[in-house]
Amino acid sequence: MISAQTAPASLTDAPAPAHRLRIGLTGGIGSGKSRVADLLGQWGAAVIDTDLIAHALTAPGGAAMPALEQVFGARVRRADGAMDRDWMRERVFADAAARQQLEGILHPLIGAQVEAAAAAARGCYVVFVVPLLVESGHWAKRVDRVCVVDCDPETQVARVQARSGLTTATIQRIMAAQVARPARLAAADDVIVNTGDTTPEQLRTRARALHDDWCRISGCADLRS
Repeated sequence: MISAQTAPASLTDAPAPAHRLRIGLTGGIGSGKSRVADLLGQWGAAVIDTDLIAHALTAPGGAAMPALEQVFGARVRRADGAMDRDWMRERVFADAAARQQLEGILHPLIGAQVEAAAAAARGCYVVFVVPLLVESGHWAKRVDRVCVVDCDPETQVARVQARSGLTTATIQRIMAAQVARPARLAAADDVIVNTGDTTPEQLRTRARALHDDWCRISGCADLRS
């Protein structure tokens, strides 16, 4: 496992290698994986966020909406035409069959868009942001390394409440549906610690250290300080 504790030294503008290193970036809700992905993108990595793809598919006019409405009825659609995420969240947490139906519609569409984006990606390596990477059972086989953004549960709850206003009970239900923290860490090749006492600069330093290591692993030798 690569340590993400040392200060970074350089930035890459190197052309993409014949085989781009594929990083699977994951973490529990509120862990800060989106912030890490933003940093990696700023430094030149190609970032493909499956959550953003899912949001586009379920936005007004999204490609998934006709199938969702056919399976779940008109109630799945908000007045603006997007999927009612709050309603769907309650459905899938209460009904495992409904969750399987949702995944059966979204996952093939997401997978097709992910691979198309990866084929067109530029940069030294590709980062796939996958919240349920470990839970999926198949994503680990599609990437070269799994990086976990790790956070304590108390901080997860506080962060999600601050940004979304969800109740503690709802957040805990979401967390309970995700793989437990020890299992996520056991699946990791690399870990970026982002607990409650982590400062923005510390997070940046830890992420940058891994960015530089991944550039070296990829064979991107044109590194600048």
